[in-house]
Amino acid sequence: MPAVDIPGSKSITARALFLAAAADGVSTLVRPLHSDDTEGFAEGLARLGHRVGRTPDAWQIDGRPQGPAVPEADVYCRDGATTARFLPTLAAAGHGTYRFDASPQMRRRPLGPLTRALRDLGVDLRHEEAEGHHPLTVHASGVEGGEVVLDAGESSQYLTALLLLGPLTRTGLRIRVTDLVSAPYVEITLAMMRAFGVEVVRDGAVYDVPPGGYRATTYAIEPDASTASYFFAAAAVTPGREITVPGLGAGALQGDLRFVDVLRRMGARVTVGEDRTTVRGTGELRGLTMNMRDISDTMPTLAAIAPFASGPVRIEDVGNTRVKECDRLEACADNLRRLGVDVATGPDWIEIRPGTPAPGVEIKSFGDHRIVMSFAVTGLRTPGLTYDDPGCVRKTFPGFHEAFAALPTG
Repeated sequence: MPAVDIPGSKSITARALFLAAAADGVSTLVRPLHSDDTEGFAEGLARLGHRVGRTPDAWQIDGRPQGPAVPEADVYCRDGATTARFLPTLAAAGHGTYRFDASPQMRRRPLGPLTRALRDLGVDLRHEEAEGHHPLTVHASGVEGGEVVLDAGESSQYLTALLLLGPLTRTGLRIRVTDLVSAPYVEITLAMMRAFGVEVVRDGAVYDVPPGGYRATTYAIEPDASTASYFFAAAAVTPGREITVPGLGAGALQGDLRFVDVLRRMGARVTVGEDRTTVRGTGELRGLTMNMRDISDTMPTLAAIAPFASGPVRIEDVGNTRVKECDRLEACADNLRRLGVDVATGPDWIEIRPGTPAPGVEIKSFGDHRIVMSFAVTGLRTPGLTYDDPGCVRKTFPGFHEAFAALPTG
């Protein structure tokens, strides 16, 4: 049974880096993701004065519950949304002046709901140019705590950042959430906080986070379920091809593993074991209507295989994908139209009709790793597809093209 070795989860690696940096003691992260985003996060921690020791299979981080070890720092967050949202929040718990900036792409992505919440908690924070966007400066003097209202309808990362901050405040945090997208990512955060010694109490839309800090630990990073979606989809579009991903099974933290349920509904054979998941292509791929609000990072994967379905594929409630690395909804529609596929879009939905994608088309990446990796799946049944920026996969999976080229045929 062909097994594919998927790199560690980006989401889990980023959270683990924050937790390890905030914990009392030295934490070891086993099999973290080595990619542009996570390297940028680790580099940001080093700029803030945390010791980060790296070997190929593990990273060791010296935690500082009292915040950054330096009184001032300039941190460049690259393209990383988790870096750009989590590190200023971590710095706010310390004492000093910390300036953050990011790539032009990340500068365009919103931060406003998070920085408003931090200001409501008394954090002295200034956006240097456009309000609600990088660059920003945090004049940190610790965070007292208290109650705060947050709109996380644009990104669950706003809520995750505040949850992670909670134990570092003097009195704890009560977070009242008015809207939330990608809820499974918040479940990842809560489970990981538990592993570092903090139990959050949730009552409906209210999260109570106790003070008292984190305990250092050794934490194993599971494979990235969003990245695994391309390999599972590769099996689904190829009759007889079977792909197994070890390390992702019934106990996985990541909600994006639920993408295999979409493939099952379309006709693929799916087996989820305790510590592995297998998808086999049956030669059948049915159309469907799917709400993907909670697993929206896999929306482009479904869009990329939709033309091969026997009926229309409609993906709903994915308005938040318009404020990712690019407007993913339009990027998918644009590339599908380049391939000669009939597509309709609305504010938060896309509908794709069956069709045979045209060969020899250049896929426009829009600088987004997920667009390139998704349309690589289309390329399994469409000869001669090329990409204007194939290297942008380094954000989460530098070796993606080599791994995809080595897939078993069936």
